[in-house]
Parts: sequence; structure tokens; C-alpha cells
Amino acid sequence: MIVVFNIEKALLFMIMFRLIGGSIEVTAAMLMLKFNDLEKAFYINTLLALVGPFILIATTGIGMIGLAEKISLTRMICLFSGIVLILVSMRIN
Repeated sequence: MIVVFNIEKALLFMIMFRLIGGSIEVTAAMLMLKFNDLEKAFYINTLLALVGPFILIATTGIGMIGLAEKISLTRMICLFSGIVLILVSMRIN
């Protein structure tokens, strides 16, 4: 059993989102293995393409909100711009 003392709420939510996202990824891999069908695996993988960016945006947003008073507005804009560039680069062929 893990005992957590004095953990920030933002950090706890980030951890929870990452654990949920990882669990979804592992579950999807197990479903692909169970179905043993390339077409179904392709559909499952397509659904995962929606989960990954959502988890990235959610955890980063929570982290930025948690750090709002600790980092400057310019730095926040740079971080957000970096995330947007990552998401755009995933869509470019």
C-alpha cells in the first residue's frame, strides 16, 4: 500500500490521468491480442489516437494551472505553443 503525504492536488490529478491513460493503452493492446484481427486492431488503434492527445492536454493543463503563480505568462505561452506544435505535427502527413 502506498501512503501519500503532502502531495499537491494538481500532481495527484496528473498522476491519475496518466495512470488512466496507461491503463487504456494496455487494455487496447490486450484487446488487439484477443481479437487477433488486423482490421479490429486498426480500429482500436484509431480510437487510441484520440485518447493520447487528450491525456497530454489534460495533464499539461492541470500542471500549468498548478504552477500558475510560479511561472511567468511568457513561459506558459511557450509551453502551450509547444503542445500545439506537437499536436499539429501528429496530423501532418
